[in-house]
Amino acid sequence: MQVNGRHYRTIWVNENNSRVISIIDQRLLPHQFVVANLSTVKEIINAIKDMHVRGAGLIGATAGFGMYLATIEAARKSEAYDSYLRECADLLKASRPTAVNLEWAVNRQLQAISKGTSSDEKIKIALDNANRIADEDADYCRRIGGYGVQLIESISKKKNGAVVNILTHCNAGWLAFVDYGSATAPVYEAFDRGIAVHVWVDETRPRNQGASLTAWELVNQGIPHTVIADNTGGHLMQHGLVDLAIVGTDRVTANGDVCNKIGTYLKALAAKDNGVPFYVGLPSPTIDFTVGDGLTEIPIEQRNADEVATIVGRTAEGRIETVRIVPEGSEVANYAFDVTPARLVTGLITERGVIAPTRAALARAFTERAAAAE
Repeated sequence: MQVNGRHYRTIWVNENNSRVISIIDQRLLPHQFVVANLSTVKEIINAIKDMHVRGAGLIGATAGFGMYLATIEAARKSEAYDSYLRECADLLKASRPTAVNLEWAVNRQLQAISKGTSSDEKIKIALDNANRIADEDADYCRRIGGYGVQLIESISKKKNGAVVNILTHCNAGWLAFVDYGSATAPVYEAFDRGIAVHVWVDETRPRNQGASLTAWELVNQGIPHTVIADNTGGHLMQHGLVDLAIVGTDRVTANGDVCNKIGTYLKALAAKDNGVPFYVGLPSPTIDFTVGDGLTEIPIEQRNADEVATIVGRTAEGRIETVRIVPEGSEVANYAFDVTPARLVTGLITERGVIAPTRAALARAFTERAAAAE
């Protein structure tokens, strides 16, 4: 996607050093656009844990490159190669527990690397596979856009070409993936086709990924949008100002339950009550066929209380500062995700089409993934 008229991905191999991974440091957006370079597994883990990178697809791709760097580091520890590689894999998996793409990418790398017979061959396999994981993520999201745009086109025709209003939550844009995004891919495709669209952007506390990231993306793509407080969506739906909601997800269960940024469940309830279609965009690595009941089986990450107690912004003088908004002494809880039951989801927009949120439909669409989980 575009940043100041230039195409970027969210992660790539550094042009000057193939043993360095470059990323967009998302902590500084929308106020500063900074490319950071990572050259160790520890730096990759910190980037995932501290949300220099975030979003299901991008976390998975970053973990893939992390395992590539792990093969380089393991080559220096020939007497403990396998144990060091496994240690790196375990640390990467533990960096953020909810998004299933991370574990999927690490396991895929371990399986590929095991086929190498020398450290040099293992390094090459890991790099090729990491690039393949990133390319697949971008391609899957591109295809999500192609299927999802049909939903927007249908509404546009019913409205005789009037603006289609789409509500989204958190950031499931290209910043959350390698390119295109999941929830935003249909919006970008619709805009490119000349369909009139407008996006209601939830601010998405506590880290404000909507206000900071989704809005920044839409500005750079030139797409009309309005940032709203998280609790505004239900009011808009009651007054017919939302035609459909499209959100992303960090994990979808075999039964179609959707785990996404905290607050998604409340949007789904409001959508159900007001007859607003509620769709979820996701590439297939986000489906976890080993989990059935999202409410009881998905681990919900609880993050640092400071994310709720403080807020980051730019002062009138141009300084980026963090200020506290909660009284000292108040207890703070910071649940990062919630689970939306499948019954509240209209459909899942995947790289293989729009699928019903049911075990049977998911298993039919992704036979090989379902079979491997049995």
